[in-house]
Amino acid sequence: MALELCIENIKGIFDGLPDETASQKAELLCQQFASSSDLSDTVVGLNTLYLTSCGALVFVMHAGFAMLCAGAIRSKNTMNILLQTVMDAAVSAIAFYILGYGFAYGIGDNPNGFIGDALFGMARWAPKNQAFTPVAGAGWQNWFFQWAFAATATTIPAGAVAERLNFNAYLIYSFFISAFVYPVVVHWVWSYEGWLGFARNAAYSHLFRSGMIDFAGSGVVHMTGGLAGLAGCIMVGPRMGRFDSNGNPVEMPGHSATLVVLGTVLLWFGWYGFNPGSQLLINTAVSASVVGRAAVTTTLSGASGCLSCLLTAFFRHKAWDLVAGCNGALVGFVTITAGANVVEPWAALLAGLTGGWVFDFVCWLFLKLRIDDPLSAAPMHAFCGAWGVFFVGLLAKRQYVCDAYGRDCQNTYYIPNGLLYGGDGRLLASQVIGIICIFAWVFGLMSILFAALKAVKLLRISAEEEQAGLDVSKHGGSAYNYDHGLGKPEKVQALGL
Repeated sequence: MALELCIENIKGIFDGLPDETASQKAELLCQQFASSSDLSDTVVGLNTLYLTSCGALVFVMHAGFAMLCAGAIRSKNTMNILLQTVMDAAVSAIAFYILGYGFAYGIGDNPNGFIGDALFGMARWAPKNQAFTPVAGAGWQNWFFQWAFAATATTIPAGAVAERLNFNAYLIYSFFISAFVYPVVVHWVWSYEGWLGFARNAAYSHLFRSGMIDFAGSGVVHMTGGLAGLAGCIMVGPRMGRFDSNGNPVEMPGHSATLVVLGTVLLWFGWYGFNPGSQLLINTAVSASVVGRAAVTTTLSGASGCLSCLLTAFFRHKAWDLVAGCNGALVGFVTITAGANVVEPWAALLAGLTGGWVFDFVCWLFLKLRIDDPLSAAPMHAFCGAWGVFFVGLLAKRQYVCDAYGRDCQNTYYIPNGLLYGGDGRLLASQVIGIICIFAWVFGLMSILFAALKAVKLLRISAEEEQAGLDVSKHGGSAYNYDHGLGKPEKVQALGL
């Protein structure tokens, strides 16, 4: 009877096939399920498929970053920014394999809360050194998923230093952040040994008996990338002509609004791997509920951020600004990333709305301070990321925290609650400590690196190269072929054009 019921329920997935063929396939599938008493292999397979699929979605965000950055800068530097995005993926993969994953998740002979001590080059790859249990589907696919996040943090600063950074310096920075700076922050917050995170193994030793909640990385990923970009654009200085002799900003619009929109939509698409995928598992009803909630809150925050920045720009310029709307959507996604699993849908709308205000204020402040960030990467990722972390301390819902982290709300010694939900402030204090420590670690180390590169005259290209454009001066050509295949000028003249 159970087999017949299984066949009847599953047969629908083979809709379109002849009824007899569909029944045969459904019967084979049901027999496969019946042959396993605990379905553990199916659970591992399901979670593996989910994690690798979400990791691939996160990696698609690289295409989004490439298009967004290319569209937001001048055409003479397009090839350079595109190559930087490709190099971020390649360099971060090697760096994360050799050192980064070990520093982030390695649990060796001397585990500690500051930095991992195993899994360098994926050596000693054993269950005790994996971030999650084998039944949960962790292992090789976990490295892939976490690398996709590392590559995202690495590529965020590209826009902040666009159009004037030496390519050799970029490669050095890319390796450094993905091999060391970012993985240490990951270990603090996401490793079971990390001193700062809510997931810490040791009972009763969480920071303030709570620990920091940063679900998908408003702090870990976005603050890290944004602060690295902030350090870079301060050290490298503004682009030639960006400010006049009185210090007033001069507009340098990007060359393609089309690419900006394409990049924004690709990033929006990839964020459904970034946030829902951070649940890591989907084999239980509770985890599936968390995944769905994360998708909903991500959507609402992005939409709210889009409208927030669009309306602010309209009141300021009396025009509907396309780029402002695109930036606002991304701001909403960055802001909700820390708490997509633990806030209500209405709170997600509030996160995007207020994130847009934070973004606009910091962009205004940067211009006053003569900080040139062509993509507004630091205001978007560093400051809106910090706001997203802080926001969790205000509006995290206790039941959602229990669901997302597998805690028993009735019997667990302490479950944090957002301050505006009646919490006692422990979670908010943990969030603030996390923001301060990430800022000090990332901005401090990256400032030292960029200062050292500047001291050896490796940081910035020459004025002549900047004037000509990086595509011609560094990459031997242009991203756009303007002669339409007509070749040399004399051939054009011969055609009378």
